Amino acid sequence: MKYRSGQEARLGDRIRVGGDSSGVVVCSIDTDEYSPDFSREQWSYLGTGVMIQFANYGLVHYTEPDEDLEFLGHAPPG
Repeated sequence: MKYRSGQEARLGDRIRVGGDSSGVVVCSIDTDEYSPDFSREQWSYLGTGVMIQFANYGLVHYTEPDEDLEFLGHAPPG
């Protein structure tokens, strides 16, 4: 999945939605990236998209960019 800005969503990206809830990409099915707490075996069945863990909303699966998703930055290097 790509954000509205055209950047590809990656594991660890920092996101904000609706201006008030921050989140982190915990797995990107499209790029085959999974955090230790969200394994490939557990989530790859979804087929496409990303899973974002939000402070206020919990875990949300996106297959297409939502107009309210705001990309804040990639995860810091390793």
